[in-house]
Amino acid sequence: MKKFQRVVSVTVLFLLLAVTAFAQGLPQAKTPEEVGMSSERLARLTSGLQEAVDKGTIPGAVGIVIRKGKVAYFEAIGFQDRDKKTPMVKDSIFRIYSMSKVFTSLATMMLMEEGKLLLTDPVSKFLPELKDMKVGIQRSNEYTGKEELILVPANREMTIHDLLRHTSGLTYWVFGKPSLNKAQWKKNNPLDYKQTLAEMVTKISESPLCYQPGTTWDYSQSTDVLGRVVEVISGVSFDTFIAERIAKPLKLTDSGFWVEGADRQTRIAEPQVNPATGKKPSALDVTKKPKWLSGGGGMVSTAMDYARLCQLFLNGGILDGVRLLSPKTIELMTSNHLPATIKYAPKLQMQLGPSFPSPEVGNGFGLGFLVRIAPGMNPQPGSVGDYSWAGYLGTYFWVDPEEELVAVIMIQTRAQRVYYRTFMRDMVYQAIID
Repeated sequence: MKKFQRVVSVTVLFLLLAVTAFAQGLPQAKTPEEVGMSSERLARLTSGLQEAVDKGTIPGAVGIVIRKGKVAYFEAIGFQDRDKKTPMVKDSIFRIYSMSKVFTSLATMMLMEEGKLLLTDPVSKFLPELKDMKVGIQRSNEYTGKEELILVPANREMTIHDLLRHTSGLTYWVFGKPSLNKAQWKKNNPLDYKQTLAEMVTKISESPLCYQPGTTWDYSQSTDVLGRVVEVISGVSFDTFIAERIAKPLKLTDSGFWVEGADRQTRIAEPQVNPATGKKPSALDVTKKPKWLSGGGGMVSTAMDYARLCQLFLNGGILDGVRLLSPKTIELMTSNHLPATIKYAPKLQMQLGPSFPSPEVGNGFGLGFLVRIAPGMNPQPGSVGDYSWAGYLGTYFWVDPEEELVAVIMIQTRAQRVYYRTFMRDMVYQAIID
């Protein structure tokens, strides 16, 4: 009998340790009401996502809400892979695309705190290829009437600060209004997944800047360039820096640039056929180590891993006793860094919707993410000072310091991705009852 009791005790202890390891140190609220949220109202989030799955709009989702340091909501809905009828699980692994930028910005600011770079440093201090870049000016030839590209010197060099806030003059040629500048970027293709970060920088150095540095906000490959800066300063590959300096200390066990191991690869969430087009969106092959370590869009993570990263920011740079940044650096990162005189790249507002960093929609941009700067103005609920960003295939997060709130939703579909960002916000804020 005593032997049986010991076996039971060991089994229970093992299960408790397993649960603790899975939760990675984020306490579970006894009920949502304990942290000022309504169980009944949070159920609307689950039912809304389930309805979307049933209609075929999304394959599935994982949502997590943390309030006052405790998990108030954590649900997996629908399919991890609709084609294979694989159910979604809480630790499904997602391609987070542009939510990778937060990891890269964090890495950059860690190096700043170590005195290895200044935000005012010219990027060419670390990447000499980017010195003396030219700016492409598109104009109509007065004799032929054809559009032509004239190259002029940059008024100043791009800085680390410019890279963090997307005012470097660089671009993503796939976004915004087509131009002769972007046509040259497309030709040089610095978005090639078969390149290294060093090769990417060379391609960018051979492409014209689209704007004078510091004058225009354009969503761009600036964060990818920061990844190369981190490599040069640290002397290690970018994936090694992220793994050893961020993921391992924070116990982000499923975050990185690829999903290693057959057992873990069974947890990769896959996109589905878009019912509107009949086509499945292209997605990164994350079962192999990539050559291009894209800090702008090449990482994978889980809802819990990413929520832990967000909780680090909400806590002022510390999580489970591990400090990566000081509270003042977090304050700097989450402040608006766009001056009133900033211009915006054409047609981006239509593509980014409520996530456009303009005072017209109550937003600015910090060092790595969108920042809410005014009440009202924006059709999404939130608080002044909340910060957020999203990924190409439907992932989204935000942190609301005023409400002591972290929320993450992971989806793998482009269809209506902006809709589900707003839906997630609507459902989370309507569930706050204190």
